[in-house]
Amino acid sequence: MVEDVVRALGYGTLGSRLKRIGEKLQAQTEEVGVQLTGADLPASHNPVLAALDRNGPLSIGQIAEALGQSQPGVTRMVNSLRTAGLVVGHADETDRRINRIALTKTGEALVHHLQETFWPQIMVAVKDACSDLNGSLLQQLSQLEEALEDVPLKKRCSQSDSPNWAVLTREMEKDV
Repeated sequence: MVEDVVRALGYGTLGSRLKRIGEKLQAQTEEVGVQLTGADLPASHNPVLAALDRNGPLSIGQIAEALGQSQPGVTRMVNSLRTAGLVVGHADETDRRINRIALTKTGEALVHHLQETFWPQIMVAVKDACSDLNGSLLQQLSQLEEALEDVPLKKRCSQSDSPNWAVLTREMEKDV
């Protein structure tokens, strides 16, 4: 078996390690999304929808700031959401050069559905995967990778009703 160099080099490859874990989480999240909602929505689009739901219409720059991501990446996501009919752009009333992105009625309905089903399930599943982590950061990353391998998010999701999204987000905001 070939050595896991990213793991072996520890802090020297931390960015690669975090990216790998992020990609695994996104892939498993998308799998759960299809299972729970029937929607083939890239996991990376969920934070954009959540930002627009929580803040109302935002410029591309504001969305990028809210997500801590680059404007080109956010522009691509917004264009994809626009093509899907989930968001629309409007010129800002005070500065016509600024385009404000807002949820469409279809986007609002999808966000409501995601809040009732998918988002709470993912939040609880990821929290469960992280629940027994201890030790140094590198040890915790190893434990998380193993937890996601042993019991993927789709197996951690409950088949019963989803927890209340508003309650979960208030609880999570206390932890941050």
